Amino acid sequence: MDLLIATLVERPDLAPLLDRFPADSWPEFMYWDPVAGLHYGHVQQCYAEYTLVAVDRDQPEAAVAKAYSTPFFWEGKLPDAGWDRVVLVAAQDRLLRRTGNLVAALEITIRPDARGSGLSSIMVDALRRNAARLGHEELVIPVRPSGKHAEPATPMASYAARVRADGQPFDPWLRVHARAGGQIGAVAPLSMTIPGTLAKWRE
Repeated sequence: MDLLIATLVERPDLAPLLDRFPADSWPEFMYWDPVAGLHYGHVQQCYAEYTLVAVDRDQPEAAVAKAYSTPFFWEGKLPDAGWDRVVLVAAQDRLLRRTGNLVAALEITIRPDARGSGLSSIMVDALRRNAARLGHEELVIPVRPSGKHAEPATPMASYAARVRADGQPFDPWLRVHARAGGQIGAVAPLSMTIPGTLAKWRE
């Protein structure tokens, strides 16, 4: 694959491709986070430099991956509310015209038919390099471990700390970040809180 990765500032013409990923790229419940609109409604206007689009140069009519990140201002221990708190603080920063001192990755999506090709590692590295290019010393990522749903009764802290015989994280998505040089800072127990009635969740 002859891959091109660009920000929306570099390639604003690629912006329409962000909305052309299959609906089943994420589990249905992920689309119901109540604070998500505070970021995604402002991507092209406020976060174009922090949004990456990846296309195969031989098939440029559709993106193979996308990645969203945002600057936010935070001091001290990273927030227990993780993803939600980052989005809320970033929205507050916009209103106050405050410059973020950190940058957080909010989403990496690989087109379903392109998964398993190593693109996830490439996009994590691209986000890290882009954050550094924009003057940030650290990239923080509120990670949702991709295999955790198979063990609902296992505490997140125990699951996240589990490693394989080679010392790498047991969870495959955590493993991608560890191989990129990431370290687990803490568990964010309130990250991406998605409320709903029992009937709605069963649906």
